[in-house]
Amino acid sequence: MTNSKLSSTGPDGLVLYDNWSDLRQFRPMPDVDFKRLDGYRKERLRAAMRQADVAMCVLVSPITIRYAIDYNVFPLFQSHIPATYVFVPLDGPITLHLAADSNGSSTDSVRQGRPISFFEGGNELLDAAKLLADDIVGFLSEIGTTNRKVAVEYVNPSVTHALQQRGLEVVDAVNIVEGARVIKSEDEIACIRWACAVAEHGIARMQESMRPGVTEVQLWGILNYTNLANQGGWHEGRMLASGPRINPWLQEATQRVIEPGDLVGFDTDMVGPFGYFCDVSRTFYYGKNPPSARQRQLYQLAYDELQTNMKLIRPGVSMKDLQASAWPVPEEFREQAYPCVIHGVGMCDEYPQVKPSFRGPVAYDATLEAGMVICVESYIGAVGERDGVKLEEQLLVTSDGYELLSNYPFDECLMS
Repeated sequence: MTNSKLSSTGPDGLVLYDNWSDLRQFRPMPDVDFKRLDGYRKERLRAAMRQADVAMCVLVSPITIRYAIDYNVFPLFQSHIPATYVFVPLDGPITLHLAADSNGSSTDSVRQGRPISFFEGGNELLDAAKLLADDIVGFLSEIGTTNRKVAVEYVNPSVTHALQQRGLEVVDAVNIVEGARVIKSEDEIACIRWACAVAEHGIARMQESMRPGVTEVQLWGILNYTNLANQGGWHEGRMLASGPRINPWLQEATQRVIEPGDLVGFDTDMVGPFGYFCDVSRTFYYGKNPPSARQRQLYQLAYDELQTNMKLIRPGVSMKDLQASAWPVPEEFREQAYPCVIHGVGMCDEYPQVKPSFRGPVAYDATLEAGMVICVESYIGAVGERDGVKLEEQLLVTSDGYELLSNYPFDECLMS
């Protein structure tokens, strides 16, 4: 795959003569009906609102704004300095406020709005909250509803107080939108398949690129670049570690040089094309000499945990039963075991989540349903040791079990 022109063209050649990163060169994109996808998401959201008996939602998270109207402008900025927000009524026009650029979104109207972050409003936030409450009361009148129950997502307390002072009942919108997003449509699954394919395209290049002098962050950059080259979004972290940094897990990539004998582990945590997530983990061995017996043992244990817990995935299984039946993590690995056994995934990590039984009870009564997308997790690494192994698979819950959405092979030299 390497282009010989790269050596003589300088840094710009890495992009100008890139002949590998665009996955469309090697396989067709999925046939996604985006109008149908948008309609499905709106209907799911409004069905959840109807069940919660709310008149409207005020959405602020960039993930849920994209879910509701496919608005995707400065999402990382929006995630920590919220500016744009959306009114989603149970019945009536969806209205986008303070949009940087509404082109491409499926909102019904665009309006000016009020500052909802300190960056925008400063010490005037309290007054701005009162004006926003006036806007919401006015909007409820416009759509002709007498329902005074409003669901609000991720806003400062001054907004909640202002709405309550206007006689509105304020509830949390997060459980509403999480409930809406949990069952994926055919088009959403197609988007997730493509996100996984893009990630695995980058993973293959990462694995090929492990050689003397390569750093963790350079390897991670290959995955990041592949995602961007395919019109993907961002990664929730730079979760790649090698050698002594792979234990404990949850250490982000650094400029450490990969060395012979290292295990190299990573977790994609990738918001990919169309806004859908690929969350896959693998651990590779780097070196000409065979891996150690302990490295192979750790890998086999992580693989066994993954395979055992995947066999539990089927519709109708309760989260509590899944926790109780999960692979029993040996005592020596419990302190550093991964925080959860499974979690949902869609446009990001989502509901539900099941922790290992030694981390406490399941937080809710729920069951797996066909149409959920689930990630099954494992990390095996003992306290004080050099090595550890991180593995993770992404799968679709089907009517009779599950279907793998992640297909990248495991490292054969580490399999016992």
